[in-house]
Amino acid sequence: MSHPLAFSTIENLSKLLINKEISAVELVSLFAERIDRLNDLSKAFISLDIEAALERAASIDLSDDKSKLSGIPYSCKDLFDVKGLPTTGGSRVLQDNIAEADALSVSRMNAVGAIFLGKNNLHEFAYGATGENILYGTAPNPYDHSRLAGGSSSGSVAAVGFGLCPAALGTDTGGSVRAPAALCGLIGFKPTYGRISTEGVLPYSWTLDHVGTITRCIADTKILFDTLDNSPRPVPDIVDLKNLTIGIPETFFFENADHEILSSIDQLITLLTRSGAKVQKVPMPSMEYTRTVSLTVQMPEALSYHNRYLESRGELYSQDFRAGLALGQCLLAEQYVRAKRFIETYRRDTDKVFADVDILLTPATPAIAPKIGATEVITNGYSEPAGNTITRYTSFFNMTGHPAITLPCGMHSEGLPIAAQLIGRHYEDEFLLGVAELVEREFGLGVPLPDVG
Repeated sequence: MSHPLAFSTIENLSKLLINKEISAVELVSLFAERIDRLNDLSKAFISLDIEAALERAASIDLSDDKSKLSGIPYSCKDLFDVKGLPTTGGSRVLQDNIAEADALSVSRMNAVGAIFLGKNNLHEFAYGATGENILYGTAPNPYDHSRLAGGSSSGSVAAVGFGLCPAALGTDTGGSVRAPAALCGLIGFKPTYGRISTEGVLPYSWTLDHVGTITRCIADTKILFDTLDNSPRPVPDIVDLKNLTIGIPETFFFENADHEILSSIDQLITLLTRSGAKVQKVPMPSMEYTRTVSLTVQMPEALSYHNRYLESRGELYSQDFRAGLALGQCLLAEQYVRAKRFIETYRRDTDKVFADVDILLTPATPAIAPKIGATEVITNGYSEPAGNTITRYTSFFNMTGHPAITLPCGMHSEGLPIAAQLIGRHYEDEFLLGVAELVEREFGLGVPLPDVG
């Protein structure tokens, strides 16, 4: 049986620490033991810093200055710099890349007493939504180890999903925090573009990269966001759901999706309506070229960073990522600029949608977690690459920069989580999180814990 504290929330663990019912050293030791026992299965961690974590925990136990994150262990995707440790990006290319300073997000976590445990596995350099990594292995879904956790923040989601830490940081360029969290029954949050700094984080696509969080509940997401936010703003009062107008996209976001997922979202819409929320259909920008536009921006930007390594270390890249960089070399400046203009249009047109609604509601993914090794996913006769399926409903909001969160809303008959996605107005992250917390509290949409030992 799993130790109950391994799957506890930050809020609960913080209370136990403050009341001295458990020490930070005991908490770090608990997670260290689980990592030692389960990392071969979960493939969650690339590197660990347990000795330093225990030293920091001992110091925190002697301190009376407590915040909600003081003594709370966490991990981060191996794109974040942690001083003195390698930042590999999940690749052989940067195995000797020792960070000289902490990423700003890591620095802010450490400043409030959070305890860093180690670096999480990922799809090499965040290039891919399946989370497959030929060097460090592929993180499985905690509910079914034959299926993907999803990516690219696969290890960060596996770390929380397997009960190896209560929270993790990841990056989200097309849904790489939200989608795997959705597939694994967790909360994945991508804030408004720029509200959490990417300073000290290896870039994939500067235009689309967001730092995001993976947690067990919305309250924990709010705690992390309060710590990491670059531009804190007044938090609006959200009394109940009766004051909300929720937009349901008329096109794209409910097409070619698993019937059980659509049924779960329909049930959520019914619950919202019964609670007094106004729910209305809304037109969305055309999605015909969105994936092409996203890739036309991603690959030249990735190339601009990795070009420095291609000549001297090119053979160390995986074939998959080298192919992506080759695509970046073939794209013209005119095509890149045109794609950037498309993105600006998407942002403006989506802002117009929010003139009539407070938030948008969509499924988080069109399908449950694919099998490990699957290249194609067929949903109701519609076939597409597995990575495209995983991020089909999330990637658009990386281009528009709107805050978005995925949260569990049921279990599929195949024993895997189903999730919804809520999207808010630019810079109304606090409002979005408040709505998500109301939905979580009012409807009890959490999923059962996985049986992972």
